[in-house]
Amino acid sequence: MSLNIGDTAPDFTVDTSTGKIHLHDWIGDDWVFFFSHPGDFTPVCTTEVGRTAQLAEAFAKRHVKPLGLSTDGVEEHLKWIADVNDTQNTTVTFPIVADPDCTVARLYGMIHPHESETAAVRSVFIIDPQKKIRLTMTYPMNVGRNFEEILRVIDALQTADAKHIATPADWIPGGVVIIPNSIKAPEAHALFPQGWTEVRPYLRTTTL
Repeated sequence: MSLNIGDTAPDFTVDTSTGKIHLHDWIGDDWVFFFSHPGDFTPVCTTEVGRTAQLAEAFAKRHVKPLGLSTDGVEEHLKWIADVNDTQNTTVTFPIVADPDCTVARLYGMIHPHESETAAVRSVFIIDPQKKIRLTMTYPMNVGRNFEEILRVIDALQTADAKHIATPADWIPGGVVIIPNSIKAPEAHALFPQGWTEVRPYLRTTTL
């Protein structure tokens, strides 16, 4: 299944390492960082799950719930989580979806046949409180994710929603932002009383 930005995240009910969840109900009013793994007890995945657990406060500050997925069952997940906690010096508390038959992985297009017919690639879906997919990223099985970038894009999405702006290349919180072309001058004056720099008529920058 091909999922696009703006699509409603497909709903599902599934067993996880912390109990059964119904995705849309579980999301509630929060954002979700949904990320998949090829399998339990694999080295790159172990570091990624550990890093997510280490960043629990950073995700919570942004009202983001991490949700992992691996094409193994709950029993394997629980054994693996104990390994993650031990080797990565952390405590995993977020759920990991049990998907041994790849139902959810196929629903979200996480199975790429040229990589594997049964193991999920490293997919990322950022889902907002309206259950809309706001960002997707896909890494090959042998490349770990950059969690600084994951937090950065969540910050960018949330700031853009709240402040009616767009973000330039390499933006980080506190940096210069862009006024979208859809916002004409009269509205811009109301939204951005601090003013802006007109680099070009189509490129207006400001600070928040």
